[in-house]
Amino acid sequence: DLGDVPLPEAMNNEASVRDIEAFYMRLDATGSRPVSIGGDHSITGPILKAIAGPGRNLSGGKPCALIHFDAHTDSYDNMPHWLGARRSAAHWAAYTVNEGAVDPSRSVQVGMRGHPASAIHAGGVGGSSRALGYRVITMPEFENLGIEATLKIIRERVGDMPVYITFDLDSLDPSVAPGVSNLEPGFGGFSIREATRLLQGLKGLDIIGGDVVCLMPTKDSPNQITAQVAMVMMFEMISLIAARKRET
Repeated sequence: DLGDVPLPEAMNNEASVRDIEAFYMRLDATGSRPVSIGGDHSITGPILKAIAGPGRNLSGGKPCALIHFDAHTDSYDNMPHWLGARRSAAHWAAYTVNEGAVDPSRSVQVGMRGHPASAIHAGGVGGSSRALGYRVITMPEFENLGIEATLKIIRERVGDMPVYITFDLDSLDPSVAPGVSNLEPGFGGFSIREATRLLQGLKGLDIIGGDVVCLMPTKDSPNQITAQVAMVMMFEMISLIAARKRET
């Protein structure tokens, strides 16, 4: 456990993104595969920039595939900034593609729902991501497909690429994870059973890192169920990496 990333300018989003990337570049140089907990979803962009793309060790100098569990696509590059932040939780899934860290043609976003994206993008929920080349599986599509068919789509698309997993806790149903940054109370999300089975179904992939984001302890229930669920998601990711390392 390396503890927290030092953020001496924690109220400055752009400075914090810079410092996160620099911290994780040290891990990339050693070949360490990080599993992190946030923090809002803006942490994923600098982590990806540090471990994937040209000159990066863990991805072999190439873009990585991304498996992104979320209620929102976070690819809203139609907005020049989010409350002044240009590399924010609303932008990272777009700029990591445009800057060569993520290959969208090998990436999947799963669980999108609820957000008024249909009013913002002509393409409806996931429209901005589809324009970039992502495969978007909305929550209604996942419910129609089921777990096994969804895993088949993910595994066929990712193939043997190095892959990064990011898990936003708001992809879970609010009854399972109430303490999150961007609650979607009117639209059902993943059950914990579905989430763990989806992660366990990724065994064998070349996972170079992962994160769990948007945990807000101040919003959690008294029994800290959201924090406990976040721990389970992290455990599954660490187990996936350990299983891959053992096999190779």
